[in-house]
Amino acid sequence: MKFNANWLTQERIVFLIAIVLFAAFSFGLSGFFMIDNLIVLMRNVSVLGILGIAMAIIVIGRGIDLSMIAVMAVSSAWTLQLMQDGYSLWLALLLGLLCALAVGIANGLLIAFVEIPALFATLATGIFIYGLGKSFMLDLDVVYLPEDTGWFESIGKGSIGPIPMSLILAFVTVIVVWLILSKTRFGRFIYGTGDNPLAARITGIPVRVIITAQYVMASFIAFFAGIIISTSVSAMNTRIFHSTMIYDVILVVVLGGIGLSGGKGSVRNVVVGTLLIGTLLNGMTIMDIQFTMQNFIKSLILLFAIILDSVLHPRNEETAQQGDI
Repeated sequence: MKFNANWLTQERIVFLIAIVLFAAFSFGLSGFFMIDNLIVLMRNVSVLGILGIAMAIIVIGRGIDLSMIAVMAVSSAWTLQLMQDGYSLWLALLLGLLCALAVGIANGLLIAFVEIPALFATLATGIFIYGLGKSFMLDLDVVYLPEDTGWFESIGKGSIGPIPMSLILAFVTVIVVWLILSKTRFGRFIYGTGDNPLAARITGIPVRVIITAQYVMASFIAFFAGIIISTSVSAMNTRIFHSTMIYDVILVVVLGGIGLSGGKGSVRNVVVGTLLIGTLLNGMTIMDIQFTMQNFIKSLILLFAIILDSVLHPRNEETAQQGDI
C-alpha cells in the first residue's frame, strides 16, 4: 500500500501530535490521567476553545482581535459588579453583553470604515476598555460572584454526568459557529472577504458590514467565555488582561491550520489546536515548569506555527493588501 504524503495536512499532523502527547503524559506523568485533573483539563480546554472559535471568525475574515481578553474580563467582571450592587441577574447580563458588543462594534467601525489596521485598532480598544473598566466600572481587580445565584453558577461549575457543563457549552459553540460558517450566506461572505476583499466588494458582498459583524460576533463569544470563567471560579480577575492568554488563543488558531492570509480554515482546526495546546499547558503545570519557561516554550511553538503558516499559505500580491491583519 503506497503512502500518500498529501494526507498529512497541518491539521492532521497537529492532531496526531496531540494524541501522542496525551498518551505520553498519561503513562509518564503522575497525576495526569486522574479524574480530577482530566476535569480541570476539560474545563481549561473549553474556555480556550471558545475563545479560539471567536478568534477563528476574525482570522478567516483576514483580521485579528487583540482586545478579546480585555472584552472578556471587563464585561463579565462588570456583570458580577452589577449583581453585587443589587441589579437583577438578567439586567446585569444584558448590560455586560452590551458592553462587550459596544467594543465589537467599535472595532468593526474602526477597521472597516476608518480603515485602521486591525492589529492597531484592537490593541487600542483593548487598552481603552480595560482602563475604562478599572477606572469607572469596577471597584477591585478581582470581582466575586454573589452568593445564591442558583442556576447561573452551574454554567461554570455544573456537569451532566462526568462531563463539565463548560465542555458541553464549548461543543455547542463549535456546532453553532460551524453551521454559520459552512451553511449560511453570511459564512460564505466571511470566507470571500478573507480570501480577497477587493474581489468580494466587486461581486456585491457588503465587505464593511461583514467585517463589523465578525468583530461583534467575536465580542459576543468573548463575553460568553467570560461568564463561564466567572461562574467556574466564582470570580473574574481582570488582571488576566496582562497574561499571555491572547497569545494562547492565537496559537491554537494558527497551529490548528487557519491561515493568517484569510479565507481558509474551519472550526475543526481550532478544536485540533486547542487539544494540543490544552494538553501541553496542563502537562507543563503538573511538571511544575516555571511560568517564564512555559511562555518560552509557547513562543517557540507560536513562531513555528507562523512560519509553517507562511509556507503553507504564502501571500502573493492579492493576499498582501493593506489591512489584511
